Amino acid sequence: MSIPKTQKAIIFETNGGPLQYKDIPVPTPKANEILINVKYSGVCHTDLHAWKGDWPLDTKLPLVGGHEGAGVVVALGENVKGWEIGDLAGIKWLNGSCMSCEYCQKANESNCASADLSGYTHDGSFQQFATADAIQAARIPKGTDLAQVSPILCAGITVYKALKTANLSAGEWVAISGAGGGLGSLAVQYATAMGYRVLAIDGGDEKGAFVKSLGAEVFVDFTKSKDIVKDIVAATNGGPHGVINVSVSEAAVSQSVQYVRSCGTVVLVGLPAGAKVIAPVFDSVVKSISIKGSYVGNRADTAEAIDFFSRGLIKCPIKIVGLSELASIYELMEQGKILGRYVVDTSK
Repeated sequence: MSIPKTQKAIIFETNGGPLQYKDIPVPTPKANEILINVKYSGVCHTDLHAWKGDWPLDTKLPLVGGHEGAGVVVALGENVKGWEIGDLAGIKWLNGSCMSCEYCQKANESNCASADLSGYTHDGSFQQFATADAIQAARIPKGTDLAQVSPILCAGITVYKALKTANLSAGEWVAISGAGGGLGSLAVQYATAMGYRVLAIDGGDEKGAFVKSLGAEVFVDFTKSKDIVKDIVAATNGGPHGVINVSVSEAAVSQSVQYVRSCGTVVLVGLPAGAKVIAPVFDSVVKSISIKGSYVGNRADTAEAIDFFSRGLIKCPIKIVGLSELASIYELMEQGKILGRYVVDTSK
């Protein structure tokens, strides 16, 4: 295709400042980068934090957010190998890393001190054309529905990695806190596909019906439960073997340490700004529980997460809106009214 000089994008110049839908230049890929014509981009809660600037990591400014972009490769940097014009590619949270430090060498690229982050330190996928490091860009099979796969590129990979971090066996219980949201709805499906029994935690009848339709065996409504710890322990006959915390509730995280089964694992994924985990030392030692943080997956996790999707085991419940409507999605996020995942069409 002919690459234009300018494109539509959502950009902000200051944290918390106006989200401007405007024309900006199309970027030129560096020697190690590919240029992707982004067709669709998922919207993640992290994008809200990037805009607000409320994490202890500075964003680049001005910034084009977004890190779940799916599209078509339209240009290659001079040193790029293994990609062809017309390939389908994905823009992930981890845009690039040094590939030489101890973390990169051990396949923990996301922990690289020099990591470049899409929609945070590198202009992301809320634009029609975006660059991505050729090594880290996700490979998407030809014929894939790009709108449907876009949330897999962050939300899907993130929860899949978290479930691997929990180190569970088929048939064991996993509790997913925040199960009705964008991350949670995918976590329920991945957990089910991996053979786990799923207890979903969220609020409201609508979310209860939603998560059960995705494979959750039990739903606990935190707005109705008088003792959520007791209810979860009873429903799982002793507590879940693992807990995936994707909610942004500090209270929910601390409760998970209480209801997890002895020798179980609590995995921290959601990042409520300034939150702390309250874990009584005596109980944690006596129960021999593990508390682990899980960031984003590496290249192997990415390929595996996309493969689950490609085999029809994961179906993203998405709502497609125009890129120009992004500000209204942020408002819904702030109000906690997101059900499933929103995806923006960059052509609108």
